[in-house]
Amino acid sequence: MAFNSYKQDEDLKATSRTKTLLRLFSYLLRHKKTIIIVLAIMAFCTAVGIMNPLFMEWAIDDYISVKNFKGLIKLIALALSLNLLMVVAVKVRMFIMSKLSNKVLLEIRDELYTHIQKLDLKFFDSRPTGKILARIIGDINSLRDVLENSVTTVLPNLVTIISVVVIMFSKNAKLALASLSTLPLMIVLIVLIQVKSEQKWRIVRKKSSNLNAFLHEDLSGIKVVQSFNAEKETDAEFDDLVGQHRKSFVDAVKIADWFFATVDLCWGLGTFALYFVGIKILGTDSISIGTYVAFGTYIGMFWQPIQNLSNFYNQLVTNISGAERVFEIMDTKPEITDKQNAAVIPSIKGEVEFRNVSFAYDKKNVLHNVSFKIKPGETIALVGPTGAGKTTVVNLISRFYDASQGDVLIDGHNIKNVTIESLRKQMGVMTQDNYLFSGTVKENIRYGKLDATDDEIISAAKSVHADDFISKLKGGYDTVLTERGGGLSNGQKQLLAFARTMVSMPKILILDEATSSIDTQTEILIQKGIASLLKGRTSFVIAHRLSTIQNADRIFVVDDGHIVEEGTPSSLMAKKGLYYNLYMAQFSSKWIFKKAQGCALFRQELTLTL
Repeated sequence: MAFNSYKQDEDLKATSRTKTLLRLFSYLLRHKKTIIIVLAIMAFCTAVGIMNPLFMEWAIDDYISVKNFKGLIKLIALALSLNLLMVVAVKVRMFIMSKLSNKVLLEIRDELYTHIQKLDLKFFDSRPTGKILARIIGDINSLRDVLENSVTTVLPNLVTIISVVVIMFSKNAKLALASLSTLPLMIVLIVLIQVKSEQKWRIVRKKSSNLNAFLHEDLSGIKVVQSFNAEKETDAEFDDLVGQHRKSFVDAVKIADWFFATVDLCWGLGTFALYFVGIKILGTDSISIGTYVAFGTYIGMFWQPIQNLSNFYNQLVTNISGAERVFEIMDTKPEITDKQNAAVIPSIKGEVEFRNVSFAYDKKNVLHNVSFKIKPGETIALVGPTGAGKTTVVNLISRFYDASQGDVLIDGHNIKNVTIESLRKQMGVMTQDNYLFSGTVKENIRYGKLDATDDEIISAAKSVHADDFISKLKGGYDTVLTERGGGLSNGQKQLLAFARTMVSMPKILILDEATSSIDTQTEILIQKGIASLLKGRTSFVIAHRLSTIQNADRIFVVDDGHIVEEGTPSSLMAKKGLYYNLYMAQFSSKWIFKKAQGCALFRQELTLTL
């Protein structure tokens, strides 16, 4: 039973590898004309290589033995000319295949990246960014040798082996059998090595992926690492991961080296068998010197391709897991996608409705049978404890996730029945993760509307009071920012992100803790600045700072996946329920702290909220 189970597993792995290889080679077949040219060049090179031993045999037996030096010179000239042409052809072939393999890698990488862009957030929630990067960069790069050698190694070497065997048997069957007598031994040893080698290389790829994921996570969070003096701990973890990777690689290489040792062993034994049979059994008088020389060369031409194929197989085993991991992502179907008959949603007025909506992350319920209806132009505030489900509500509106049950409607249209592009281009989402890209300030703001004019960009920046600090930068709007806006304060980053959201003039605006990094005074200015922009737009505001939501038309208090309270700020205060407790807990503690410091800004904030 155990053996049958093992055999089934191996058969499944072999089937999977075959499918992966065929799929990988299908990218090469898109370039049939180039492949045909390469095959023609290789056919010429293979033919010349096979002819070389015959040239030596003819030179010894037909010319040197009878002292026909004039004929010998002609034969040498012919052989030399063909071999010089072969050298040039090999160089041309290598150039063409290198160019082709890089082109195919570009196609695969582009296809993979385009596909990843279409995947929903659930995919990224379950995978470290470092592992995704490892597949886009490392795993695809590892396929270069496989693609190049699949054409330039496998086909010519197989043709060479078959041709050599045919020529050897046609010239002397007994010598041919003696030369190839060790072939069964090699097959048995190679099969045993192959099983173990695949296991080892699969472990190497896994350890490499773990190392890449750790590096990305550690370097992205370097500020936290340094803040908590955790350099020694992370260094120790890095050393451990590097050690695991090194050990797995060394173990794999040790096994892989047996491929070459096995071929060399069988090659040596076969050569010994050739001369033993030829000299001791058949006798030196029955076989010419030229034939011996030719057979000695042919036996090398038989085992050398096998060694090349073993080397290619080693590369294949090493890198096939990378191809499997790449195709695994390509085969991942996005859960959030347009239906076949999805319609383009017309210009949004802003009516939003939830009908008995429930949602779960990995079978963990977050929202339970939530229903509400928002009129166009209303400002809705969502408050409640951390993890209550506030962000999930706005994520469903943007269709970053789909409801497990129930329907989300905008202007009466079920958002599952409209195209994602037509929905999201009319929505503006501003989160507390104010991510900025490498590029100029202007380019980062224009990201919200790719065809925005300079005047629109400046107007959006002024509306959120970002123009003041942008103008003071050395390059103004053309100042080049590093990744994540390095060199800017959190508040400045958030202002730029706010301008990026506002430049698109969205019909529905979502602010998820959008002012968390802005000081109170700037926040008051921003609220005044965008008040006119919010008119006529439906907006959802998530905030733990309750001072930011006092002008909301309605407040939804979310707790444990339910909307437990709903109303205006004054009506909720009068109820003295959860909102009242949140409000009093926040402002009581702030009052004591701020009063002790005599902070004028707090008095301004308190005046605003009351």
